Amino acid sequence: MNTRRLLTLGATLLVAFSALPVQAQSSFPNRPIRLVVPFPPGGSTDVAARALGERLGRDLGQPVVIDNKPGAGTTVAAAYVASAPADGHTLYITGTITHGSAAALYGNLKYDPVKSFAPVALVTQSPFVVVVNAASKFRTMADLVQAAKAEPSRVSYASSGNGAAPHLATEMLARSAGVSFLHVPYKGVGPALTALLGNEVQFTIADVGAVPHIRSGKLRALAVLSASPSPLIAGVPGMAQAGVHDVDVSSNLGILAPAGTPAEVVTVLNAAVNKALGEEDLRARLVTLGQEPAGRTVDEFGRILARDVAKYRNIVKDVGIKID
Repeated sequence: MNTRRLLTLGATLLVAFSALPVQAQSSFPNRPIRLVVPFPPGGSTDVAARALGERLGRDLGQPVVIDNKPGAGTTVAAAYVASAPADGHTLYITGTITHGSAAALYGNLKYDPVKSFAPVALVTQSPFVVVVNAASKFRTMADLVQAAKAEPSRVSYASSGNGAAPHLATEMLARSAGVSFLHVPYKGVGPALTALLGNEVQFTIADVGAVPHIRSGKLRALAVLSASPSPLIAGVPGMAQAGVHDVDVSSNLGILAPAGTPAEVVTVLNAAVNKALGEEDLRARLVTLGQEPAGRTVDEFGRILARDVAKYRNIVKDVGIKID
């Protein structure tokens, strides 16, 4: 599957959801919708939220206002939405990895990551990729795993911080491969990639923000952290192909509402999101951000959310990860 095929898949979603009611209740929405983003402006989640919000506002007949509330590993934004009126006018867009891990990393949260929210829609899925410096001796995943087995806890990797998604993903890889790595946390994705480019560490697990460095020849991709290859990173094998099994880690970006939001309102929002995801221009924009447009029913996204929260909360606890 390539990018063109990804875009053509949008036709199916567009046909499927264009007939769904945009307003099941005449009273909703009756004022602007606030879409809370747990990161500062300019990042991929923020850009995706703005692109989606523009189309939702058009279809729902009310503007969608982006409200950036960064801080405390996304828990500031999550707590804000969890305590908002459950009427569908305050929504939360977040990745399920950080949403789940925060439940274990931060104590005394005023919300439950599952029970305090109503799942609305899955927006995108993005792969993670194992990358090394182009000058690295590691040519394949087998090379990396063999080195880690020969020298436990000596092969070093960079992450964007303790408890961040790349840290959790690498711990899951280590468990599946039966090895241990040396964790070197940095303050953000950019510094982690810079460290790898400067040969300060031997590898990192990154999102598709690393693709430009791969295309330029500065970094080499060994595998994506899923059983099969990703259409967003052509020519890079999946973990099963690379010889490591039972590893499937992707960034699932979805929209949540406060618990207790009426089912009719959630249905309206889910239909509007899926209709927007069927539009080719939005799909193309999301693909340029390294995000594969998804689109699921409310129940399907609810199962993904519950699964990811449990999985990443358990990883944090089992490994004993502490925040910086």
